[in-house]
Amino acid sequence: MAKLKRLLVPEFWKLPKKKYKFAVSPRAGPHKKFECIPLLVIVRDLLGVAETGKEAKSIIKRGEILVDWKPRKDHAFPVGLMDTIAIPKIKKYFRVLVGKKGLFLKEISEEESRKKICKIVNKTCVKKGKIQLNLHDGRNILVEKDVFKTGDSVLIELPSQKILDHAKLEEGSLALILKGENAGKICRVKGVIKRKSLIESSLVLCEVEGKNLEIRKDYVMVLGKEKPMVEL
Repeated sequence: MAKLKRLLVPEFWKLPKKKYKFAVSPRAGPHKKFECIPLLVIVRDLLGVAETGKEAKSIIKRGEILVDWKPRKDHAFPVGLMDTIAIPKIKKYFRVLVGKKGLFLKEISEEESRKKICKIVNKTCVKKGKIQLNLHDGRNILVEKDVFKTGDSVLIELPSQKILDHAKLEEGSLALILKGENAGKICRVKGVIKRKSLIESSLVLCEVEGKNLEIRKDYVMVLGKEKPMVEL
C-alpha cells in the first residue's frame, strides 16, 4: 500500500499532526492526488464512523460506503469535488464541496445525494457521429445532440448518469470558484474572455461580492442559471 508522510498531506484531510507518521496515499483515479480525499480518511477522520484504520478498512471492504451511489471497496479510492458519499446503514449522506481551505463534506438529504454537478472539461466526436462528454470526475457520457460546450456543466442522476439538466458558461450564470484566494465563493458570470494562445487559459469575468474579477476558466464551475442545480 502506497503511503504519504503526514507532513505532506493537504490540510483539509484534517489528520492529527502528531498521531500519524504516515497517511494512506490516494489511488490513481478520477481526481488528482492532492485534489481529493482517500475514502479511509473520510470514514475515520472526517466522519468518525470508525476509530481506527483497521475498522475503516473493514467497513469499506463490506461495501457499506457508497461514492456516487456505487460501493467502493478500495480504502484508497480518491473522493473529490461534487462526489456524494452515502452510508445507507446509518442514513447519512454527504457532498464534497470546496472552501477557502480546500475540500470539505456537507451533509445533505438522500434525494440530493442522488444528483451531481459535473463540469465538461473536454468533448470528442466518436463513432456514428455521437459526442462524448469528458467530465471533471473522469466519467464519459455519450450524447446525441451537440448542444454542450467545454466549460458548461451538466446535472446527472446517480448512479445512472442520466443528464437531468444543462447549465451553460455564459453571462448571468452562477458559478463556483474552485481555486485561489476566492475558492469556495459563488460568483455571477459577466462574460468569457477568450485567449488566442493555446497555452493560456481563457478567463471568466466574474462578479464576486460586488467586485469584478478575472478568473481562469479552469478554476470556475457553473452551478446553474438563477440558482445552483444542487444544494450547496
